[in-house]
Amino acid sequence: MQATDLYYSVKDDFKAVDAAIIEHLSSQVPLVEKIGQYIIDSGGKRLRPLLVLLAARACGYQKNQHITLAAVVEFIHTATLLHDDVVDTSDLRRGKPTANNKWGNSSSVLVGDFLYSRAFQMLVSIGQVDVMDTLSNATNVIAEGEVLQLLNAKNPDVSEADYLHVILGKTAMLFEAASHTGAQLAKANFEQADALRRFGRHLGIAFQLIDDLMDYTGDQITMGKNVGDDLSEGKPTLPLIHAMTHATAEERQLIRRAIRQASCEHIDEIQAIISRCGSLDYTRARAAQETQDALACLNLLNDSPYKTSLADLCTLALARQN
Repeated sequence: MQATDLYYSVKDDFKAVDAAIIEHLSSQVPLVEKIGQYIIDSGGKRLRPLLVLLAARACGYQKNQHITLAAVVEFIHTATLLHDDVVDTSDLRRGKPTANNKWGNSSSVLVGDFLYSRAFQMLVSIGQVDVMDTLSNATNVIAEGEVLQLLNAKNPDVSEADYLHVILGKTAMLFEAASHTGAQLAKANFEQADALRRFGRHLGIAFQLIDDLMDYTGDQITMGKNVGDDLSEGKPTLPLIHAMTHATAEERQLIRRAIRQASCEHIDEIQAIISRCGSLDYTRARAAQETQDALACLNLLNDSPYKTSLADLCTLALARQN
């Protein structure tokens, strides 16, 4: 399966989403358009707006407001990226300098705020209360997840349950909201809408698990970010958490010290420990289970090209390299 196959069933819709994004980036302040356009054009797959389109179509939606909704979700996601890169002091994303690297932290934060506010202007134009309720709640949970991740930084005592709580908020919630609101827009019955909500949640968790795995297995060119970025930010992700429960006392102290100091000084040794302890296999297996749970959620949908593409997203989540 090629990644491009995922978009084929909604290719015209996807082009319309691109046009809507460009239209709604319009601002009287040139820097707003410049930064917004820069990050939106920086090579992302736009999986979250794709989820909106596929979920709506899979539930029989025939109108065109799913285009606006998909653009709303992309704006919210882009705003979180701008803010995240400032918080994490990142200088590279998708192989390109981050916006804060090019224009500074203040500009990045304020343009992120603009994208959030523009997203909710667009959301109001859709005029469907349940959709507004889902997305407004989601943005609140995402913000909480980001704060929780910040509080957990440099803390080697974070448990697996704590880690999963963070990624549910900071990553999986927008996947969940995207697929859920697509179904809500189509006025799907409760069972189908809830199944698509759960599908997005499981897919989002799998996506983040693989992302955290790649931080210790990928390379900068393939991933488009620096290897060991999570460790350099003091983030205790699942590969580290699992390794610390299976490593020797000396190895465990090395990992704990690296997390507390937010240091990649011993990244090669830590990668070797993670590999020897089976932490990479464990993380991948957890991601695979999440994709299986996501696939099971699709059983309530009628067969269609859109359902097939949703299922293919699970394959992509496990196979991706960036």
